[in-house]
Amino acid sequence: MLTLHTAPLVLTAAPPSAAGGASDPAAVPDGAVLVDGDRIAAIGPYRELAADRPGARVRRWPGLITPGLRQWHGRRLLERAYHPDPREADDLGTEPLTGERLAALEMTATRWGAGARRGLQRMLGYGTTAVAGPFERPAVRTAVARSGLVEVPADGAPEPAAGVSLDPFRYAADLAAAVRGPLAVGGRADLAVFDVPDEPALLRAGAARCVATVLDGRLVYRRR
Repeated sequence: MLTLHTAPLVLTAAPPSAAGGASDPAAVPDGAVLVDGDRIAAIGPYRELAADRPGARVRRWPGLITPGLRQWHGRRLLERAYHPDPREADDLGTEPLTGERLAALEMTATRWGAGARRGLQRMLGYGTTAVAGPFERPAVRTAVARSGLVEVPADGAPEPAAGVSLDPFRYAADLAAAVRGPLAVGGRADLAVFDVPDEPALLRAGAARCVATVLDGRLVYRRR
């Protein structure tokens, strides 16, 4: 099914010289991304794409559309932290447990896998569609493989800080540094939507302003 994702601004994160001309510009006011299955079929002004594909389903979003983000510190977040179940909140809280608090838990393979699944779900709420590995724990590897997120190498990852964040923008100087790659026609349909007006506002506010994440063409997160 064809789906048009449209927003006041689409940022492909591609350099203007490499953006592919008028049919695939680096930034598109009142723009749209046409998704066909798991691939990007077109990028351009919404009016033009909607006129060319009158039967496409339309999803209208506030703010801006960007490529899906890359979480550099996947191993630390999934193999050196435990994401509690909401039913454990009274005892463990809701934030990832690390250090001494993690060491105090009885971490079985089952618990590692469940914690990793919750961690991956939280990443989707930050516009993340790619996570850096490789992963050593079998239960975590399985959770990542089943999540649909793309596993990428951690080569070039920034140095971790205390309390590594789920927000990929914490380690990025600009949008291009935070994404796995630019939006491109024919590429995989991994998108993020943020309720901010432009890139400077996005960098200030961070990925917590994510309102939707599209992974491999599927809407997998939508803020309520």
